[in-house]
Amino acid sequence: MEPRESGTENLRQRRSQEKPQNEEEASQQVPNGDAKHLDIITAHIQWKRHVEAMKSELLEQVHTQLSELLDKVLEEAAYSFPPRLRNSLAKQASREKSPLQEKQKVFVERQSLLDELLDVEHFRTIYHMFVAMLCVFALSTVVVDFIDEGRLVLDFKLFIFAFGQLHVALFAWLCMFLYTLVVPYKALQIWTSCLRTVRFPKLFTAAVVVALLLCHTAALGFYPIHTVVSYKLGPASRFIVILEQIRFLMKSHAFLRESVPPILCAVSQNGKGRPPEFSTYLYFLFCPTLIYRENYPRTPYVRWRYVINNFAKVLGCLFYGYFILERLCIPVFNNMSKQPFSIKTLVLSIFNATLPGTFLLLLAFFAFLHCWLNAFAEMLRFADRTFYKDWWNSTSFSTYYRTWNVVVHDWLYYYIYQEIVWLLRGKARVGAMLFAFIVSAVVHEYVFTVCFGFFYPVMFTLFAFFGVIFNFILNDKRTSPVWNVIMWTFLYVGQGIQVCLYCQEWYAQIHCPLKERTFWGIVTPRSWSCRS
Repeated sequence: MEPRESGTENLRQRRSQEKPQNEEEASQQVPNGDAKHLDIITAHIQWKRHVEAMKSELLEQVHTQLSELLDKVLEEAAYSFPPRLRNSLAKQASREKSPLQEKQKVFVERQSLLDELLDVEHFRTIYHMFVAMLCVFALSTVVVDFIDEGRLVLDFKLFIFAFGQLHVALFAWLCMFLYTLVVPYKALQIWTSCLRTVRFPKLFTAAVVVALLLCHTAALGFYPIHTVVSYKLGPASRFIVILEQIRFLMKSHAFLRESVPPILCAVSQNGKGRPPEFSTYLYFLFCPTLIYRENYPRTPYVRWRYVINNFAKVLGCLFYGYFILERLCIPVFNNMSKQPFSIKTLVLSIFNATLPGTFLLLLAFFAFLHCWLNAFAEMLRFADRTFYKDWWNSTSFSTYYRTWNVVVHDWLYYYIYQEIVWLLRGKARVGAMLFAFIVSAVVHEYVFTVCFGFFYPVMFTLFAFFGVIFNFILNDKRTSPVWNVIMWTFLYVGQGIQVCLYCQEWYAQIHCPLKERTFWGIVTPRSWSCRS
């Protein structure tokens, strides 16, 4: 036995001596271990995303299964009741059963997708390429100024025009914010305190609803439009006022929709309903979500450097858009409305506008949905950063619509689609989806009409007609990468059509003003007839 044991020890010693040599050879094969380190980071990010997705799905499944289990227990317990009482309970349960209770928004602590992807060196290089293109735009501007003027001309007339009357826009925002902060919450307080004491609670509720609708129509309806039109705000200032108008309407609706049912439930059980805390409503008005909850997952601290970096990126995106408009759009479309119309010119203009249109789309996505929302989420320690998903990987337009802007999609899904499904008792889901599409298209067209100052339903046509058609043709059954190429092709063309037609109409409104403001003159696109 001793020789065998000594042989085993010698073998172990040789292996221990050979192991460092093998590790050195492996480290020599992969210089500095970069490839291995990159694979570990990529695998870690993929695993983290997978675990977060499983966590969200698990919470939804547990919520659904627990609700079904409780319903089953209550149903079995009801059989021990007398038949008359059993029938009354069954009728009440059928009235109270709602599809809204089957699926609710679950907030989970998770990062934005681009924050995870930018940790990977290969994806970060793509980001650096876009930054380099911004540097090229800036350099070309400097070179052209020196060639034409012999000096550097810092001319930001486009910025000054776009943000014209900014102080008026900020004042209008302050008025809308104070109204949204005070009136809906105070109306809920008054309704809650008087609900058990009034003689006719249903009539009182209807009166409160009508009064609140009238206040909303005045403060969040006519006032922003009057401010935009009367004070002749610049396009960017108009976008600030109108988009905040829509946000406050959606926020107030979500707050009341989520707060009223628990109060009614408490009052029906001979309890005293109480409105949510004012601090939770104030937090909700600023946090980057349109779904109201009394509690959200929170991060332990604020990374102020992250906040500053995101706001700096928003500013960089504004300059990026400025250079794109100055170099790729204004020189092309400024004199186009003065030239004779031809199909060839229109088609060439559309395809020439696909590049700036796509750039503007990506800049709007990165500046607002990533940088702006993440900056506010970080300041408020709002932990669920799923403001978008991997829409760029979509193989269908239905997936693209669900993942492009998750914040707005959630509001449309929970407060329009599911409400209609509930009203129709689970029927006509396709009709509910089409109605949500139409609402979104009308709101988009309303924003463009008010902010640009003319009616030209390009966005509505592309959204309500072609968008609905593509939603059914390019559905979730299309999973081949070829469909991703097709989706991007349609996206390029759609952006080219919007940039081309809206720019043509903008300059046609300038070059060919109306002599008499008639209804048909206002709603008819000026670019159709403004030709010399």
